[in-house]
Amino acid sequence: MNSREILLRTLDYAYPERVARSFGDSDLVFCGHTVKTHQTDWLLVGPKRWERLDEWGNRWARIDPTSKGEVVAGVLRDVSDAEHYVFPDFSNPADYARAAATRAANPDKWTVGGLPGFAFNIARKLFKLEHYLCDLMLEPEAVHRLHDRIDELLGHMIRGYAAAGLDSVMLVEDWGTQTQTLISPAIWREEFFPRFVSLCRLAHEAGLKVFMHSCGAIGAIVPGLIEAGIDVLQFDQPALHGIENLAAHQERAKITFWCPVDIQQTLQTCDERVIRAEARQMLKHLWRGRGGFIAGYYSDNASIGLDPIWQEMASDEFERCGTRQGLENLVREEGI
Repeated sequence: MNSREILLRTLDYAYPERVARSFGDSDLVFCGHTVKTHQTDWLLVGPKRWERLDEWGNRWARIDPTSKGEVVAGVLRDVSDAEHYVFPDFSNPADYARAAATRAANPDKWTVGGLPGFAFNIARKLFKLEHYLCDLMLEPEAVHRLHDRIDELLGHMIRGYAAAGLDSVMLVEDWGTQTQTLISPAIWREEFFPRFVSLCRLAHEAGLKVFMHSCGAIGAIVPGLIEAGIDVLQFDQPALHGIENLAAHQERAKITFWCPVDIQQTLQTCDERVIRAEARQMLKHLWRGRGGFIAGYYSDNASIGLDPIWQEMASDEFERCGTRQGLENLVREEGI
């Protein structure tokens, strides 16, 4: 059973021979495009300051050489400027040739085309977040028109990746703080849920699965994300959600969760016993031998201040117990 078959069985709850994984010999391969955008590489501009432009022209900064950084200046002053902003053109099929080449070079892997988020993640960076959140309520028609333009370009990207023969697309969109969603669930449901439905439907009709990463406490909108058609939710803080709470969603839908051992709570203990125990909990409650779970690995140990050895322990436990025999032994020893 190759990686692609393992991922497909994982998403279908069709009992893969082992847990899918994104570490070591990863089952997933990520693909990009060659669309001409405003994006630049990180540039050291001071003793401890790096800056870059993203694909939209927003300026980012960071104070170390590895972190993702944050937007320090959006390309727009406010939503009124959006009518005149020209987005990069994502409609040219030739810009997805690189993705097609990656697919061809990795026939046994599960391929993932990167999306820059959906409307929220893109729009919130174009001008100050606090202005954007206010305009969602005070200038809803203007924001709605901006979101429509973003959905159109995302449609081009989805179709481009589908034509390249990929298996899935993945959006990165942080919807929460450590305590709550950034906007009310009611506003999310009114403005964003229909957009998720539409884009997920487009992807599914094109033969693509939809993966989504989100940070923070977004439990209030998880049911809506599943209902809209998200196939995989990637969380770096499963303990923030509660592993048993995540498992409860799987009783109502075939949702797959892709998680490392929690990067803020569990890994920070630097306690091998605690780290291995959480890996086993996710296998017992989320994978259960049937699928529905991808064992993850947070790629930037430096930014979370950890020696890679602690995640290596988690990876070892995922591999050791993430087979049918390993799970049977685990259940025999610890029970479900």
